[in-house]
Amino acid sequence: MAKRAKKQKPLFESSSWDFDTMHRTYEAIEDIALNDLGLNVYINQIEIISSEQMLDAYSSIGMPLMYQHWSFGKHFVQEEKLYNKGLRGLAYEIVINSNPCISYNMEENTMAMQTLVMAHAAFGHNHFFKNNYLFQQWTDADGILDYLEFAKGYIAKCEERHGPEAVEEILDAAHALMEHGVYRYRRPPEPSLREKKERERERHAHEEREFNDLWRTVPITDKGPKDDSEVDALERKKRLRLPEENLLHFIKLYSPILKTWQRDILDIVSNVAQYFYPQKQTKVMNEGCACFVHFYIVNALYDKGLLSEGAMLEILHSHSNVLAQPDFDDQRYGGINPYALGFAMMEDIRRVCEDPTEEDKEWFPEIAGSKDWRSVLKNAWANYRDESFIQQFLSPKLMRQFRLFTLSDDSEDKFYSVSAIHNKRGYRKVRDSLARSYDIAVLDPDIQVVDVDLLGDRQLRLKHTMRDGIPLEERDRDRVLAHLKTLWGYDVVLES
Repeated sequence: MAKRAKKQKPLFESSSWDFDTMHRTYEAIEDIALNDLGLNVYINQIEIISSEQMLDAYSSIGMPLMYQHWSFGKHFVQEEKLYNKGLRGLAYEIVINSNPCISYNMEENTMAMQTLVMAHAAFGHNHFFKNNYLFQQWTDADGILDYLEFAKGYIAKCEERHGPEAVEEILDAAHALMEHGVYRYRRPPEPSLREKKERERERHAHEEREFNDLWRTVPITDKGPKDDSEVDALERKKRLRLPEENLLHFIKLYSPILKTWQRDILDIVSNVAQYFYPQKQTKVMNEGCACFVHFYIVNALYDKGLLSEGAMLEILHSHSNVLAQPDFDDQRYGGINPYALGFAMMEDIRRVCEDPTEEDKEWFPEIAGSKDWRSVLKNAWANYRDESFIQQFLSPKLMRQFRLFTLSDDSEDKFYSVSAIHNKRGYRKVRDSLARSYDIAVLDPDIQVVDVDLLGDRQLRLKHTMRDGIPLEERDRDRVLAHLKTLWGYDVVLES
């Protein structure tokens, strides 16, 4: 541990916490985060919750307001059983990408852990949420809480009017397609979540004012389907903006059978999926940023004498556990720990800026020896996602430290083969392979709507483009197609 620059009275001595100590410690953390690291954060709202409330937050995908669905209850029971048996611990905190930024801290935490999680979530994650380009472009931090409150109330009203079973059927189908209810390559043609909420309220109020039950008695004349044989397929696809990657949005617009309230539920599920989409692409960077920030802040507090040695040892113990990277032959191994990789890369960037080797100067000529590691890190946090961050900043030193290698798995070969290792010949291939494994475009199946004749047989045609020769899992594919047919109401064909 570094020698303290100045002896000061520690912020706390006891492991127990109270709100005065929390407030005093928060102000000390904030001073370092804003005035030393130069972070730019939303206003913080820190709430203390019990373990049961934390389990409840787990089950509803970490959101403070969420509509009801049986899957959330199922997750709650699973997590509760594992927690009570001691087979799984709980997160020390949950942080919400909103403005103000809401952090939930466990009441069972010691004061040392409250210090760690405030630095980690209220400033590390908070800064990343506010400044990373993916969150700025694809999420609405100002409107998400109001929108979720509206969505929860709207779905509850739908259950009252149409019955829980009817609403559950739509939600089941929508959740099955949730991963395909986002825009990946272009911004959604939608207003902000707050504006969408107001528009929905105005539309429903208008429908209630204009409703007249007499229209139900008017006979409907069936003129039969229109002949669309003369319409060129290319013109039809152009009019429908096909191919379309966002399946939920397309079904919401063009499904022949859905009612207005059912389309609104699809829109809600699609908006929630879009809100979480950037988090899937920035797990390494987001957690790496938060770990780097909390590690820097607690060390700065210790150097000033504001943390006792006992508190610092407890913090470092938890920090080390979170960053542990089991070996590939360890029973605990489940892939590369995003906390470990992210934090190691942030620390390595600082090292390259402050004390580069000749190898660093060759690989990173623009930042090696620049000394301004704060600006380099803040630029990376703002302008990269996991794939591009690894592609740009993973150093040979870290590849050696993590003992990375590339494994070739070709279906035409009889055996696996190691195609690159962490040596001079293999560095770039190893880095390219690791970066590609974090590319969301490679990880998620590429399924798009390619054609539908709305004036003919109304058959919905989908196309799955295989990557690396990997097909869809048959059981999951058939189940999702069944849900899709429930929403569409007519035949659905998937070509691969």
